[in-house]
Amino acid sequence: MADNLIPTPIHDDHPRRFADFATLGEALDYAAEGVRGFNFHDARGTLTRVYPYSELRDDAIEAAYRLIEAGIGVGDRVALIADTEPQFCALFFGAIYAGALPVPLPLPTSFGGKDGYIDQLSVQLNSSEPTILLYPDEIAEICTAAADACSVPGEGWDAFGKRDAPETELPQAKSSDIAYLQYSSGSTRFPHGVMISHEALLHNLASHAHGMLIDNMDRCISWLPFYHDMGLVGCMLSMVANQVSTDYLKTADFARRPLAWLDLISRNPGTSCSYSPTFGYEICARRIGSQSNVKDRFDLSRWRLAGNGADMIRPDVMQAFTDAFADAGFDPKCFVPSYGLAEATLAVTLMPADEGLVVELVEENELSGAPTADNDHPKRYRAVVNCGKPVRDTEIEIRTDDGELLSDREIGRVWMKSPAVMQGYFRDEEATDACMVEGWLDTGDMGYMSSGYLYIVGRAKDMIIVNGKNHWPQDIEWAVEQLPGFKSGDIAAFAITAPGGEESPAVLVQCRTSDLNERARLHDLIRDKVRAITGMNCIVELVPPRTLPRTSSGKLSRAKARSLYLTGEIQPYDIAA
Repeated sequence: MADNLIPTPIHDDHPRRFADFATLGEALDYAAEGVRGFNFHDARGTLTRVYPYSELRDDAIEAAYRLIEAGIGVGDRVALIADTEPQFCALFFGAIYAGALPVPLPLPTSFGGKDGYIDQLSVQLNSSEPTILLYPDEIAEICTAAADACSVPGEGWDAFGKRDAPETELPQAKSSDIAYLQYSSGSTRFPHGVMISHEALLHNLASHAHGMLIDNMDRCISWLPFYHDMGLVGCMLSMVANQVSTDYLKTADFARRPLAWLDLISRNPGTSCSYSPTFGYEICARRIGSQSNVKDRFDLSRWRLAGNGADMIRPDVMQAFTDAFADAGFDPKCFVPSYGLAEATLAVTLMPADEGLVVELVEENELSGAPTADNDHPKRYRAVVNCGKPVRDTEIEIRTDDGELLSDREIGRVWMKSPAVMQGYFRDEEATDACMVEGWLDTGDMGYMSSGYLYIVGRAKDMIIVNGKNHWPQDIEWAVEQLPGFKSGDIAAFAITAPGGEESPAVLVQCRTSDLNERARLHDLIRDKVRAITGMNCIVELVPPRTLPRTSSGKLSRAKARSLYLTGEIQPYDIAA
């Protein structure tokens, strides 16, 4: 820790309230009366800034005055590049106090380069039509380019912070008002701005606290980006509304030094609550490898809730993480599989505390909707993770494509209903009507219920249909991962339309070897492995490293990989060369 910096405490004499507020501004007003707050750390996990909620509120009020002076009105959108910095938090809540709608937007990623980021940002700016774009000064050049392309005024955080901020009367929000717009991590060409009201947000934030049994010993540790719903809602807004001290590591710093996340969990007092998609656990398990100093370096015995969500939960990765860190006191019972999406604010289901990871083996034919295999053919199974029970006041139904209600253990589309469901997509009534019917939301995911618990098996839009049989791209990707030298994120499977009009599965695999003979060998090995495990003949394409695109939250984007492949922007190696 930096000299003289003491992180905000876990204990507070100020009585805790579980998000029972009318608006998000009211939640920060209350949190500011206590001593808890945010703590920002550098890439090595060194504490660099302590930011109590009282200070955050003061800065947010000043930012609101500044926004109003700049001509920002009630309902105007304020686009904010969502870096993990105090300035973003103050500007986000400043927009809330000013009655405007903050719109968190992603930082640049390594994929796509400068032009790709400007293009992505421009699409989201054109969709949200903000009155202003505010950004970190270190990426001013590319943000200015996007703002200019969309005729949106843009300004760096530092310059905006020097503007006049005369005191003025702040508008009074109603609980039914829209609080913010959330763009899903994969929304690039056809973005959907999810409109979340104050009452929907606070209902979901209260559900977090009650479902996770938050108590006075807990603190949150997070490296998740503020432009993703799990980072923004689950690990920032929830912490304010439920008055929990939180330690932050930037997402880019986690990517470079993932074990710094576990250092923070080990070092800070109290019981830790920390979330990650599956790939975060996988990176840590790979990075620690066979090091023998796990017990000396880490103390994970106080990790109470190790949440997992935002992507398909893979039990093999969770087991590898458990094995790697068992000597450091990690208890697999603290795993909290969950399921959620931005259209439901965030949380839909949570695994009850201490139940850990529960897995069911489901026969492939059940997943595909095909008739049960006869005894002459070996059955193949996939491990499906239990994602928990619906959070408070949430209903879940599993339906056929025609809307017929399915029974327990029958796989279909996951529909949900809750006070936390979005009001709709911003200025996109057609897309809203396509997924919302009489208060019910079609999540676009496939799964089944079993004794009150939800099991997710995949995305409906990712499904590959060959000869009338459904196949999940995860099964193809998993088959390739079984080969030495390949890992999750190296493989993208999807369907393409063959010249005859039928669907055919394709798989892109990042290949690190330049030896032509070795490439040919790997190509055939992958083809045969996929056929052996899935029974399908796939089009196999080897592509250069760092070719496959990811969403802003770091997940593989199959849809974008498919699009880039079909347009020729992803160029496979010539195996015949």
